[in-house]
Amino acid sequence: MPIKDFEDFTNKYGTPLSILIGAMIIAGSIFFSLNPDFKLGNFALNNTAPTAPTGGTGNTQPVAAPGPIQNIATNGLPVLGKANAPVTVVEFADFQCPFCGRFFKDTMAKLKTDYIDTGKVKFYYSDFAFLGAESFTAGQAAKCAQDQGKFWQYHDYLYNNQNGENQGAFAVDNLKTFAGSLGLSQTQFNSCMDSKKYEQAVKDETERAKTYGVNATPTSFVNGEMVRGAVPYDTLKAKIEEKL
Repeated sequence: MPIKDFEDFTNKYGTPLSILIGAMIIAGSIFFSLNPDFKLGNFALNNTAPTAPTGGTGNTQPVAAPGPIQNIATNGLPVLGKANAPVTVVEFADFQCPFCGRFFKDTMAKLKTDYIDTGKVKFYYSDFAFLGAESFTAGQAAKCAQDQGKFWQYHDYLYNNQNGENQGAFAVDNLKTFAGSLGLSQTQFNSCMDSKKYEQAVKDETERAKTYGVNATPTSFVNGEMVRGAVPYDTLKAKIEEKL
């Protein structure tokens, strides 16, 4: 472009372009300041898509609440471990969340071997079903399995069969098929699902979690102290050791 034409262009459009670019920069700054979970290895409330895992590990440091939360309600929640274990871990999770799936596959087995089976930790699972309709049906199905004493088997089956969000993987018919695969009474399980016996319970757990400051999955509390994200096992281990 000849110099004179360039000067005419900048004189005519320079100010509007500067305003537009400045507005874009400000908008970007506001977005990142209001969305701190955008880069974290977890699913955050109101996000519409998963955050891409970083380095295959999710969060590498725990995100803690200002102080421990006393008396997290655990009545009726499925639990692993001895009742007198000195450390209580409560996980809030969504069966569709891939970071929860990572926590299950990378952390849960080690946690069970090192701390749950040795009597040091009792581990509770609570629903934080916020990723859509199939999160709620999956949560209900796991509770129906709990009626037959097979919550944890069903829990494991769900995490081993994640396949996208709200695309049919956890549709009711599939959830019923899973029950049959695990040897549950099909009649009892189907009746539980068809009656929506646990629909309100899943909703209540999800709403109660918000009162504890939960807004992402997975979120765990170690003796009331929040650890958010699919943290590496060693991070969770260190937090448990602090409490022993």
